[in-house]
Amino acid sequence: MARILLLETATEVCSVALSVDGTIVASAEKTEGFRHSELVTLYVDQVIREWDSGVELLDAVCVCRGPGSYTGLRIGVSVAKGMCYALDIPLLSVSTLNAMASHMAFRTRGEELSGNAPPLLCPMIDARRMEVYTALFDNQGNQLSEITAAIIGEDSFADSLATQKVWFFGNGASKCQAVIRHPNAIFPGEVLASARFMSSLAEERFNNNAFENVSYFEPFYLKDFVATVPKNKVF
Repeated sequence: MARILLLETATEVCSVALSVDGTIVASAEKTEGFRHSELVTLYVDQVIREWDSGVELLDAVCVCRGPGSYTGLRIGVSVAKGMCYALDIPLLSVSTLNAMASHMAFRTRGEELSGNAPPLLCPMIDARRMEVYTALFDNQGNQLSEITAAIIGEDSFADSLATQKVWFFGNGASKCQAVIRHPNAIFPGEVLASARFMSSLAEERFNNNAFENVSYFEPFYLKDFVATVPKNKVF
């Protein structure tokens, strides 16, 4: 029986959950603003209390590895590493995009049952302006393409859309809806990253002993962090 603490901090959502044998038993999250540094440890305490068992009974911590917010990822990974060191338990990681696709795979299975061709899944994480972090997945949640930082235009995903439906979702999808006008482009509404979506992937990785090296693990940023200085800054 795997008892895994799940941390998702790659986007504006600060989310913590706890799964037992792949089933979520407690969760807490906030979807407004980047308050991860003040909320994540509070949410860890909250879900442990809701679980009504001691933190010492955890078997592992699983953290989102990105891509996403540089600061958010650093906060989540730092908390996860600290807990693994303190409790002497293994560290797991999953891609935020994979977790989102895994969640949406359950929602799209009704398409097959109704006789429709299964859609592709395209989770999108906002990377500012018209750029998103994204990859394509099949309706079972299996990754079909590499994770990229893509600039979205009217011809984006044209080859895929020519042959089947593609579901676009995530906090980067809404700004693409006005650009991608193909009739096979489906926007099912707001689906934000959540620690709750990580449970099945975390359970699978735990059972396969796919543990990270706690000392050397780093988030998957995809793009280098670039610090900017306001134009009106006076030195």
